[in-house]
Order: sequence, then C-alpha cells, then structure tokens
Amino acid sequence: MKPISIISITCMALVGSAFAQADSFEQGVLLNAADLLPAESLKGASYRVRDQVTTDGFMANFVIDSDFGTFVATGLPQAKRRMVEAEAIRKLVETSKGDLFAEGLKRSIEQPITAVKNIVSDPVNSMKKAPATVSHFFTKVGSAIGRAGGKAKDSMENDGPPPSGTEVGNAMKNAAGFDKAKLDTAKQLGVDPYSDNARLQEEMDKVTWAFFAGGLPLRVGAAVVSAGVAVVATNMVGIPEDTYALTQSELALRDGRSLAEMGISDEDIKTFQLYGPLSTSRRHLIVVALENLSKASGRGRIIQQVNGCETADQVDFLIAALGILVERQRSGVTEYRSLEVLGRLPGAMNANGELEVPAPVDYVSWTEQVAGFAKREDLGTAPKVLVHTGRLSPMTATGLASAGWKVVAVAYPTR
Repeated sequence: MKPISIISITCMALVGSAFAQADSFEQGVLLNAADLLPAESLKGASYRVRDQVTTDGFMANFVIDSDFGTFVATGLPQAKRRMVEAEAIRKLVETSKGDLFAEGLKRSIEQPITAVKNIVSDPVNSMKKAPATVSHFFTKVGSAIGRAGGKAKDSMENDGPPPSGTEVGNAMKNAAGFDKAKLDTAKQLGVDPYSDNARLQEEMDKVTWAFFAGGLPLRVGAAVVSAGVAVVATNMVGIPEDTYALTQSELALRDGRSLAEMGISDEDIKTFQLYGPLSTSRRHLIVVALENLSKASGRGRIIQQVNGCETADQVDFLIAALGILVERQRSGVTEYRSLEVLGRLPGAMNANGELEVPAPVDYVSWTEQVAGFAKREDLGTAPKVLVHTGRLSPMTATGLASAGWKVVAVAYPTR
C-alpha cells in the first residue's frame, strides 16, 4: 500500500470533527493487488494481475493482462470474474484445437452460427471501455428514480432492423437446443452465460456450436479442468444455480412474474426487462435479491432506481449493495422494514429504526466527495449506519464517526 504522507498524518491528527478542517482531504491511494486479493489468485495459467492498483476514493481499478487481451476491472467482484473468464477462454481455445472440435465443426458446416446468434445471443462490447467510477452514487445531486422513461423504447429503435426471414427461419430450428447447450458450457466453465466479455462470448459460441450442431457431447469443464474448479469459479462469479437451468426467455418469464407478484408496475417491469445495461444474469440477481427481502416495503422503488442506471458498472454496484442487505438479513443480524432510495444510493430502514446504507467499496479515502456524503442532510434524522466492504482510511473512519455515522465492516456478498 502506498505509504501515508506526512501531510496525511498531520490531517488525521487535526480532525477533531468531520469538518474542523474543511480543506483537509485525501486523494485516492495506490495499493498493491495483494492487499486486496489472495496472493495465489494474482497469477493464473493465462493471466496476471498487475501489482499496482489505483483507487478513486471508493473503488479499486485492476488491470489484468491475459493471453487474450488486457482486461480492466472496477472493484473486487469484477476482477474475480475477469480472472475466471480468462481461464475459461483458455479452456475453450484448447478445446477448439482438439480432434473432437474438428469433427464437430465438419459436421456443423451447413449450420451457420451467425444465424443462431442473431436470435439467442447479444454479446456486449463493454470490455473495450474503461470502467466508470461509482462516486456519483454518493452525491446529493439528482435522483435515480424517474429518469428511465423512454430508454427501453430508444434502445429498441436504435438496435437496427430485425433479422431477415431467412435468418429467423434457420435460427429458430436450433435456437432452443443451442441455448441450452451454451448454458451447459457456461456452467462447466463456472462463468456467467450472459457475461459482457466479448471474447468469452465469441469462444463459447464457437465451441458450443461445433459440438451442438455436430451432435457431439461437450465436456469442456471435465476435459480441461476438474469439476471442483468449475464449482469454485461459479461461487466466485456469484451466479444463482437456476441461471444455468432456464433459458434466457424462460428466466425472463420467471422474473417478470415474480416482479408482478411484488406489485411492480407493468411499465417498470417492461423497462427492467428491455433496458440495455441489464443483462439477463443481472436482472435475475436483482429479482432474487428482492425476493429475499420480501418483508421490506419499497421494492418497486429499487426497480425504478435500477432502471435509471446508465452503465453496467452502476448496475453491478446496486446488485452488490442489495447483496449486502440480503446477507445481513439472512444471517439474522437485522431485519428490514423498508427499502429506500437516497438520491442515487440504495438504503434500508432496519427494525431498530436505523437507516443502513450498503456500500460495496474497496478502499475509501476521505475525499471532498466522501466528506460531502457524510454530512448529507437529505438522509434524514434517523441514526445512520454505513455497512461497507473493503477498508476505510483512518481519516475516513474518523470523519464518519465525527459526523455521527455508525460504521460496520462486512465481506463482499457471494450472491
């Protein structure tokens, strides 16, 4: 970890209250990857995590060099997913060099994969973009609710023309079977079948299609790695088991019905089901979290908040925040009466009348933005609890305590 400067030490000593020194703020720090991840996970057969990790006051930004390109990951959960995905790509590439793949490809030559992909798959190229910060969640300005109107419509209008009749005709003959086969491939590898890792999607499509259309059984997990590793990988990625059991359309139907039973409006469900940054697995994770918080009112507000997100990273932050609440309630630590939207942040009122704000962060520095969050008047007068993952700098811990916050450290949710 980057050594604390003399100026920072002096600042910490002078903070008698949260704002005694209004101009005494920290910057994001530079950490070692080993400070955040187990040392044994930093290097795999096909990837290596760079030693130095930058932070922006909230999240750590990892750079992962692999045999298949450089991945940039915001936050620990995404870094773990990218490491698992790099290994999965390696297994798929190795499989595609084998005799069985060649035989399957030969048999499948009259079944073009591009037609099926138009129907059953929609890989996202977000790996090409640098991840966005989550700092805007902690600001007072603006709200996530009521800003999603028209997004589903715009998304559909900008997707271009639908596939031609020939493409649809060729694809529908095999779409359901291919969909199931690809889910099985993802499960064997322990990865999210709807990952936004474009290279992973490309390799899964290619390998799955060769074996599926060629009429051959695919055992990529068992052939290249022990089944136990796939199970561990699935746990790292945090995908519910039924994500692999139901096709994309089946899962959407299941989740839509569940939201309707919660009393979510048809309009909000439609936006939730169609909006771009919400991949199938992300939608399902949100629905499962809300199902587990069934005793709390205000679940509709959370759906509206999710619908207001503009990037996948923002959605992931909310999923992790909901996961924190679910695990605290599941463990018996507390029970929630209502779910709240605090500007852009999610929150929950517990049975003791405390407002809990879940913060799935990596390392929080006492920046001007964090100081502003600590004194936000719009959070109300109820006792406030910051339930955070990762670590707080000493100056942050002091500043939050002086502003009246109770602070609880928890592990990142596994689901």
